[in-house]
Amino acid sequence: MTLRRYLGIDIGGSAVKAGLVDENGEVIVKSETEIDRSCKRETVMETVIRSIRELVITNDIVMSSLFGIGVSSPGSIDTVNGEVALSGGNVPNWGGTKVREILSKEFNLPVSLANDGNCVALAEAWIGAAKNCDDVICVALGTGVGGGIISRGKLIEGHKGFAGEIGHFVTHAGGRECACGGKGCFEKYAATSALVREGSEIRNNWYTGRNIFDDANAGDEEALALVDRWTDEVAYGISGLVHIFNPEVILIGGGVSAQEELVILPIRRKVNAIIMQDFTEGLVVKRASLGNDAGMVGAVKHLMDEQLIETMETQNILSGDI
Repeated sequence: MTLRRYLGIDIGGSAVKAGLVDENGEVIVKSETEIDRSCKRETVMETVIRSIRELVITNDIVMSSLFGIGVSSPGSIDTVNGEVALSGGNVPNWGGTKVREILSKEFNLPVSLANDGNCVALAEAWIGAAKNCDDVICVALGTGVGGGIISRGKLIEGHKGFAGEIGHFVTHAGGRECACGGKGCFEKYAATSALVREGSEIRNNWYTGRNIFDDANAGDEEALALVDRWTDEVAYGISGLVHIFNPEVILIGGGVSAQEELVILPIRRKVNAIIMQDFTEGLVVKRASLGNDAGMVGAVKHLMDEQLIETMETQNILSGDI
């Protein structure tokens, strides 16, 4: 039996990843296309369309054989209407883009659009580090803090699809100003960029996370203390989420998640020390596993879930159940 195949698109701040993904979550072929940050030659949507066409042509993919296009995007995503809300994240001139309408018209295929953090959570719960788990929180540490929340096997999207903005719940009242317009947001203290900001104020050569972790791994006491303070911030924020959602798995993603000894283990230990004892039972804190493919895979899973719901609703209507 031939497996259904989809296109998975992952839009980032600097590039568009496109992949052919089957119904089991396997990425068959993929490509990456740089985004023109100046927006003078090509809009982001034009880059997305070009990346799809190049992937299809290069790999002899028959568009009519596909079952849809799943798109992962930064920013606040209106999943109901398939468009980017006014806050378009780090993608230039992205707010307000009607992604589903544009791609559906261009390729005559079903299209779904979801937040990138939510897509990572979906992918990890489907075929990744949280496979077969129903209650999952995924926290991605990078320039900001992204993530997604799955409860009772379902992605929490909220009224319009904006839910899961982990980076923007407030952990410090009246704290640092955030790009979202608020103050004291979690990501201003827990993002890798927050670690680097504090590090650069201590030493001139600590201008990247890699520099800081290299020194910490070499036993530099000042670097170790810096990382320890930063993992405190991460752990306290995650602990708040644990008390709200009572997950069975916390996944840590982003480049820093490769630092098992300096990041994953301390966060695990600190979270378990902070939260109420009842919440520690069975709780697992570990590294996300799918890396750069997670966005594409999760976007396809989001589309598949939407199509399943639509099919079930149609069947209920035909059977007279609703």
